[in-house]
Amino acid sequence: MGQDNAGYLSPFSTRYASKEMQYLFSAQNKFSLWRKLWIILAEAEKELGLPITDGQIAEMRAHVDDIDFDRAAEYEKKLRHDVMAHIHAWGEQCPTARPIIHLGATSCYVGDNADVMILRDALTLIRGRLLQVIRALADFSEAHAAQPCLAFTHFQSAQPTTVGKRATLWLNDLALDLEEIDFCLNTLKPLGCKGTTGTQASFLELFGGDYEKVKRLDGLISEKMGFAQAVPVSGQTYSRKTDSRILSALSQIGQSAHKFANDIRLLAHKKEIEEPFEKNQIGSSAMAYKRNPMRSERMTALSRFLIANAQNGAMTAAEQWFERTLDDSANRRLSLAEGFLCADAVLSLYLNIASGLVVYDKVIEKHLREELPFMATENILMDAVQRGGDRQELHEHIRVHSMAAASAVKMEGRECDLISRIATDPAFQADEAALEAALQPENYIGCAEMQTREYLNTVIRPILAENADAQVRVQEINV
Repeated sequence: MGQDNAGYLSPFSTRYASKEMQYLFSAQNKFSLWRKLWIILAEAEKELGLPITDGQIAEMRAHVDDIDFDRAAEYEKKLRHDVMAHIHAWGEQCPTARPIIHLGATSCYVGDNADVMILRDALTLIRGRLLQVIRALADFSEAHAAQPCLAFTHFQSAQPTTVGKRATLWLNDLALDLEEIDFCLNTLKPLGCKGTTGTQASFLELFGGDYEKVKRLDGLISEKMGFAQAVPVSGQTYSRKTDSRILSALSQIGQSAHKFANDIRLLAHKKEIEEPFEKNQIGSSAMAYKRNPMRSERMTALSRFLIANAQNGAMTAAEQWFERTLDDSANRRLSLAEGFLCADAVLSLYLNIASGLVVYDKVIEKHLREELPFMATENILMDAVQRGGDRQELHEHIRVHSMAAASAVKMEGRECDLISRIATDPAFQADEAALEAALQPENYIGCAEMQTREYLNTVIRPILAENADAQVRVQEINV
């Protein structure tokens, strides 16, 4: 593969995350953004009257992406400062512009503003992936809206639902996640140009005490970055609460994905629904018959990392002293990049599974019919009361018969004979054939089908219609 096997490589880069997300957090993208931000600063300062020439700006524009990383590394080894290292390396490429690069700015001007631009692009990519999964699950939910199945509470058989209705529960979690991502995108603001402690003192000096020009510089830079405005106040950095909010939103995606993947793993155990399984895929090195839900298991593993990662943002935001400390830097290099790479991987897996779910109709029906006599007892009770029976007495009869029938199933391995027991009990005045005929699964799903179609039509389909143009490349999953 051409990889250096002697050094550690992040699994997100080698196995899980997409090339698109990896590029967003790459050195190339980061330092190209630094250079673009220095150009934006120079342009804005020129527009506000500082003696910066078109030639200097043109020279900088000519060297946005051709970064000499080796030269920058040499400077950083000498200067022990990454921003100054890149200023010097770029200055060698732009000798005319060198005197005005980074004029009035502090390191966080490029560091924080570039981070915000990366966060915006990463959130947009995650948003696109969320919409892909929502679309796939919506199609699945609609296709199975009327298919009765056992519901489970406490993973014990409960009143029936439909396969499509259960999928709306997964969908609704993702719709909530989309709201969180949109909130993060809609409230995201850059640092702008605030200076070393947030007072903009250096820029006030540059503009001869003209506060209006200082404010306009902040606005111009934000506009050139594609934002309506910068943060209103700051220390040297934007508030790390922003990072915490974003990592929390990614954590919520992890929570949704973990719940879905666990449900699929449990359904796979019951042989009702399975994730896609490749023709030549091996489930176990020892047990050749196995079809392990390994994609869902990978989803739960990665989702746990994503959920736990939110704590990094919370702790970093809480630890910031006064106008600036540097104990955020090393943590943010890890938590932000790895958080987004993880969310990207989780959603790519989610889409792969949701797009290829295998439903075993006959097994679902078999399990439902095995439990349906117990589920039907409430209807049987109500019908008997309408024929003149005492609700409380009949309830006790059903309880006794249910316990006896369940015991026979569990202790003796017999078929459920609850309907026969009820039919032979004179308290119910019921005919066994009529009771058996009434055991149609669709009679016991309540409003599940209607709820499913209404939810899809009123909530999910409008979301998808509004975002029809939000397309991202489907990430290939390596099984």
